[in-house]
Amino acid sequence: MKKPPLPAEETHHRFTDAILELIGRIPETKEVPITDTAARARQIANAAAAKAATTAGALALPPGPLGWLTIIPELMAVWHIQGQMVADLAGLYGKTSSLSQSQMLYCIFRHGAAMAVRDLVIRVGDRYLVKEATQHALQQVAKKIGLKLTQKGIAKGVARWLPLIGAVGVGGYAYYDTAQVAKTAIEMFQKEIDLLPGNPPPLPITTIDV
Repeated sequence: MKKPPLPAEETHHRFTDAILELIGRIPETKEVPITDTAARARQIANAAAAKAATTAGALALPPGPLGWLTIIPELMAVWHIQGQMVADLAGLYGKTSSLSQSQMLYCIFRHGAAMAVRDLVIRVGDRYLVKEATQHALQQVAKKIGLKLTQKGIAKGVARWLPLIGAVGVGGYAYYDTAQVAKTAIEMFQKEIDLLPGNPPPLPITTIDV
């Protein structure tokens, strides 16, 4: 089997840059709080998951070396769909004004890179404490996520050698992953959210189990 065209170090840098680009701008939303929040949240989550699956599956179709090159564009496309979904869910639960880069990172990557983001958001009873991280701190978190995704991405690239099977599998995982992002976002936005300063003193609290 041929090796991927990009070395692991360069792939890591590209993932990191892509993550920082993703959170560089919080998406706008037209969603507002409504009476049947749960039903609308399911609609938003299901629509985003279906769109992510279709997008990822289409980008996974190229076989061989071309398939390796679609991994980062595929993930970026899915992340942007997920980012819009998180913003829409925040609007639905009336949390648009408090939605931050830390929350966006946490919602999108908690499922796939839990250890990298677990310190950004802390649950205390029925409240969530969100650390408003500095740019340097966000860069460090992005690097950790990028490293984790590099390992996954290289392994995932093997599926590109079986294009039809790979496309189905990649699309299915994108659907599942987006559903997990929605679950994380809904759980958080349903609760009260307090913003912490970038470098808060140690607190006698327990981080969320992930």
